[in-house]
Amino acid sequence: MSILEEKIDNLTLSTSSSDADTSSDDSSSEEEVTFPVAMWDFNQCDPKKCSGRKLARLKLIKTIKVKQKFPGIVLTPTGNKCVSPADRDIVSTKGIAVVDCSWARIDETPIAALKPQHGRLLPFLVAANPINYGRPCQLSCVEAIAATMYITGYKKWAVQYLDKFSWGHSFIELNKNILEIYSSCSDSQSVVVQQNKYIEEEQKKQEEDREAKPDFPSSSESESD
Repeated sequence: MSILEEKIDNLTLSTSSSDADTSSDDSSSEEEVTFPVAMWDFNQCDPKKCSGRKLARLKLIKTIKVKQKFPGIVLTPTGNKCVSPADRDIVSTKGIAVVDCSWARIDETPIAALKPQHGRLLPFLVAANPINYGRPCQLSCVEAIAATMYITGYKKWAVQYLDKFSWGHSFIELNKNILEIYSSCSDSQSVVVQQNKYIEEEQKKQEEDREAKPDFPSSSESESD
């Protein structure tokens, strides 16, 4: 088992994929986000499992029409650079938007038609949502939004959004080290450098872990001996 797999296995999901799951934290201590948070909903996800739909019901995200433009950071596979702390000013004044669609139908989703001014990719992160738990990069809407908040310096609001889901704490736990690294970078280029370094180090650890395991003889070899 790889180092990353062990980290994932050591975290226990205390949830089903039910949309009704919420945190028991006292919401009275929460601070209202001061910038817009929005999503384009392509109606491809199960409403009961969709984190974006739940955020909309909680009035933590605004649903916008497909043809409507968004002036802030737009998280999209068509982005030409990674989210970084350099995006903080854009986030603080213009907000964050995410595309709510199914990863299984990403190729048939007209994402390119959105043509955002500030399209961004998210760097390597591991999903903690019940549908794609443990899979690299296949984040839910709330994970994508929270990751952007965290990287751009709005860590408390990132936690507040994730706390609306009983599995939300697992996202921070799985990605704590690399999120801290990304949030200390200067720009998109340095985020990519740190991402590649992190992946390379994880792969090296996995190789060392495999080499450290004893090479037991097969049962047939044992019998012949």
